[in-house]
Amino acid sequence: MSIIDADRSTNSASGRPTGRAQLERALARRELREVEILWSDHQGHARGKRIAAEGFLERAAGQGFAFCDAALCWDVAGDVKDGLRFSGWETGFPDLFAVPDLDSYRPVPWRPGVGQVVCDLVGHDRAFVRTAPRTVLRRVLDRLARLGYEAQVGIEIEFHLLKSDGTPFTDGVQAYSLQKAAELEPLLDGIVTGLTGFVDLEGANTEYGPAQAEVNLRHRPALDAAAQAARLKYGARELARRAGGLATFMAKPFADQAGNSMHLHISLWRDGGPAFAPDGHAENDLHRRAIAGLVEHLPGIVLYGSPTVNSYKRFTPLSFAPSTRTWGHDNRTVAIRSLVESPAATRIEVRTGAADAEPHWATAAALAAIVAGLEAESADPGDPGEGNLYTAGEPLPSNLAEGTAAARADAAIAEILGEDAVHDYTKLAEYEWQAFLGAVSEWDRERYLTSI
Repeated sequence: MSIIDADRSTNSASGRPTGRAQLERALARRELREVEILWSDHQGHARGKRIAAEGFLERAAGQGFAFCDAALCWDVAGDVKDGLRFSGWETGFPDLFAVPDLDSYRPVPWRPGVGQVVCDLVGHDRAFVRTAPRTVLRRVLDRLARLGYEAQVGIEIEFHLLKSDGTPFTDGVQAYSLQKAAELEPLLDGIVTGLTGFVDLEGANTEYGPAQAEVNLRHRPALDAAAQAARLKYGARELARRAGGLATFMAKPFADQAGNSMHLHISLWRDGGPAFAPDGHAENDLHRRAIAGLVEHLPGIVLYGSPTVNSYKRFTPLSFAPSTRTWGHDNRTVAIRSLVESPAATRIEVRTGAADAEPHWATAAALAAIVAGLEAESADPGDPGEGNLYTAGEPLPSNLAEGTAAARADAAIAEILGEDAVHDYTKLAEYEWQAFLGAVSEWDRERYLTSI
């Protein structure tokens, strides 16, 4: 794949200036002093540089902005790992280049005079870097487009708001509580207000843990939806920090409380119309095949939405996090929830993802499973489950090692995502598991130090 450079000055649907036009106007009027260029590494860390506004467009139109390609070879702690296919010590870690998508421009509300653009990563040959998270999602979307469909995705992300010492900002479990939301001020309001115009928020509410909140992003084309989720996590952390607190997207920060999820609401569209439009009051054939792909490949895609040792501590019965390979209708004990509503609102909710996932990888994996279901024209998910499904269905991978093994075993998903990308992603997951096994924790010391 190579760079696709759209050249439009207005959004044809809304008539509003595109991000590119807004950026060009802001630069021409000298309203910007700096532009942040943003891309996500495999762990979802916001990578990039701060670029002077003067000459930005000329540099962006050239080769882009150089980075050492070791940035796609390191773990969550920033340690470079060997044995990856993309690059390694044997290659000398050459440059890759971040090429801005100018239509992704948004002003950064908490930094006056600063804007931000999302970037694709390319090599010296100008082809997309094959293992980069955004490239992986592009690859799946291209496959889906060859089937005649586009994906719209709405993402829900949960996080905890903490004091600077890591304790919850408030106590008590009161989901959907306006009173508890008020107690989270100034952190929660600072985040919601501060993100306005930076991402497309639908709303926010308190969730099922102390000082836990959820934000909902408006459904968007899948590539934009994943970028918005990455931006949200970056922005929420920074806005909380500026208010003297901490926003954490750790999947399970407290053992006795609910964890943080990242749910994906997915619909397919064809020729501008909703392809999941119901058949009466039930899923149409396409919708059922999409569900079938997700159910069949669910063990193999869990890793991409649950990428850390901590992610799997969410998967406990009666926790609102799924623990079995199940699907159903409006039922929050399932892994795959099918919501049959109006034609435009009918969708599939993938509930296995954790908030610590990299959004492009999580979205790409779910869509890869849907592609697999569509390509297998006889795919059938069976009857939807009913009632409490924590006791039904095959257990999902219960730890990072099992999730990694399941991802490696699913050849169909690896082929859709890209085999080199899957190799490197699972290799990094393997390193993470090994680091966990080699660590001596406080639990070890408390349990064994004086008793054995």
